[in-house]
Amino acid sequence: MKKIQTLGVHHITMMGADRKTSIDFWEGVLGMPFLFDQPNLDDPDEGHLYFDPGDGRLVTIFTNESRTRVHSRTPMDAGCVHHVAFEVDRAMFDQVLERLEARGIGNSGIKDRGFMHSIYFKDPLGLLIELACYTFIPPRGSSHAEVMLEAHKLRVARGDKAISREHLADAAIMIVERSQATLSDDRSAKNPYR
Repeated sequence: MKKIQTLGVHHITMMGADRKTSIDFWEGVLGMPFLFDQPNLDDPDEGHLYFDPGDGRLVTIFTNESRTRVHSRTPMDAGCVHHVAFEVDRAMFDQVLERLEARGIGNSGIKDRGFMHSIYFKDPLGLLIELACYTFIPPRGSSHAEVMLEAHKLRVARGDKAISREHLADAAIMIVERSQATLSDDRSAKNPYR
């Protein structure tokens, strides 16, 4: 038996209501370019809208003009989607609260997760949306996932409850030391101010 290796998220498809609400939210609030639309090839009564969340992959929405908007929370049963998270850079993250407030969109305020900051709010249909900003930049040639894995190992070894900035910083040092050569015989921390 062999596993199937994935290479990343290809797209996420969500159930929308009418076409206008979908376009107004995904492009008009979150700034995702509306790339194309076509009929839902499995249901001729639905449209299928495609948006770019910023990384060239796709967020797609099934629309139906007879479905109406709801504002209640999406189901929280096992197997249901809890929330969808999108990355924003620090400059944008610092403006999210003000921009949501200007539209009258309620939100969670800033949540410090150690390795990232998050703000949560609902789309017009009740889906919980997270805008997230990492608190670190991975070393060149590395990824956020690689730093997170190393930070997790450090957190567990130290008996800490959650990943902190110190775990992330120490993980970045480990990755740099592992991946970049040096002429020095000793790469340990030194005190040149003695």
